[in-house]
This record gives sequence, structure tokens and C-alpha cells, in this order.
Amino acid sequence: MTKGKIHSLESFGTVDGPGVRYVVFVQGCPMRCAYCHNPDTWAMTDGTLTDPQEIIDNFERNRPFYESGGITVTGGEPLMQIDFLIDLFTLAKEHGIHTDIDTSGIAFKPGNTALIEKMDKLMELTDLVMLDIKHIDPEKHKDLTGQPNDGILAFAAYLNEKNVDMWIRHVIVPGLTDEDEYLYKLGYFIGQFHNLKALDALPYHTMGKSKYEKLGIEYKLGDTPAMSQKDLIEKKKVILQGIKDRRAELNIPHDDSVMLDSTAG
Repeated sequence: MTKGKIHSLESFGTVDGPGVRYVVFVQGCPMRCAYCHNPDTWAMTDGTLTDPQEIIDNFERNRPFYESGGITVTGGEPLMQIDFLIDLFTLAKEHGIHTDIDTSGIAFKPGNTALIEKMDKLMELTDLVMLDIKHIDPEKHKDLTGQPNDGILAFAAYLNEKNVDMWIRHVIVPGLTDEDEYLYKLGYFIGQFHNLKALDALPYHTMGKSKYEKLGIEYKLGDTPAMSQKDLIEKKKVILQGIKDRRAELNIPHDDSVMLDSTAG
């Protein structure tokens, strides 16, 4: 079995998918998001090599806590360690465990046949993908993350094709990702997908700032204020309007109850 480079493990996650989750934070990520609150997960060379069976054993020891949940792999970027994910989720399915990937989608390469074969296998073992779309505009996405977003948007379409349940996550940062024009475009884009089950509009916070100071890394957002709950609600309405408009055009049934924030309701 392929061992994973693991940053840390959390035994009681409540915001990482449905129910109470056992959360696996993998090490390594090619994205350099300006607001990332886990810069200590960036380096691909760090992490503790961990066997998939060890993670399943940890889960099983506390299984009663996870009856409404399962295992979530986040990071870092989980899809950078796809062989490990396949082995871990193969074991998870043998144990009847709900599987969830929290990803930016940056590792998806539509033209890479070998990767797509592995991705197809992984998706057969995956119950839910929480896809974090950082910005819908290509250039602004590059400015924000240091990476293009074409593969990420293609990954959303791929998940729809594979009929894997998808939650979209979008962090709303004052003055950076809160423009109504782009929020609407994001909603309009994701509104075409039948597999869209939830929208998490997440408020930017400054809790990760101290990590940058400890690691000696420049915090690019400086004194950008946290997003208020009131403003967050209004901005989320813009995304939802884009979803509704696209679904109306495509005659896709729209259920407001499905599109509530998965963590806040």
C-alpha cells in the first residue's frame, strides 16, 4: 500500500463534510493562496509517512462517533497523493466508511491519460468532493493563488460527468473575492451541474496570520479585515442568484433547501 505524507490528523471534525469526521491533513500543495491558513502544509518534502491501514484503525477505534460522518482528506492538496487516496478509500469502502475529499482541484489535468485513469478509479471510491474554487476569473485566480484555474473548472465538469456529489466552497475576502460581478459568474458557472449539492460561502478570517509570522513568510493580505457575517450573507445571495439563473436557462430543477450552506444552514 502507498503511504501518505501526512501533516496531521483530527479525530473530531465538524466542518469538513457531513456529520462528525475523522480528518486527514495531507502534506504538500502547489497553490499559494494569499489567505491560506495552513502555510505549514505547503512543502511537498515534509510530513509523516503514514500507512492507510493505520488511519482506518484509528477511525474504527472511535467508530460510534462517526456514524453520521466518515473520513475527509484535506490538506495541503489531497489529489497530489492520488495513489495514497486510492488505497485509503479502497480500505474505507471495505469498512463501509463515507469518503470525502476537500480539494482545490489544482492537480486535475484533463489531457493526462494516466492521471485520468487513476482519477476514474478514485471517483468510484469517493462519496463527496468539496471543491474550493478560489476565483472564477482566470487572471485574478493567478494573482490570488499563483496558479491557473482552467484545470480546476474542468475538474468541476468532470465530477458532474462522473455523478460524484459536489459541494462548492468559496472564501469571500473583502476587496479581493467579494466583487458581485465575479460572484455572480461563479454561481452561473456552477449552476449548470446536476451534482451540485451545497454551496459553502466561507468568510475570510485572520486566524492564520500568526502562522506566517512564526514561519517567516510574508502575509500578503496585510491588515485586510475579516468578512462580517452580515456581508457574507449578502454576497452569498449573489452567487445563489447566478445558480438560479443558469438553472432556469437549462431547465434544471432548483431546490433552495439543497443549496443552503452545508455548515450553517
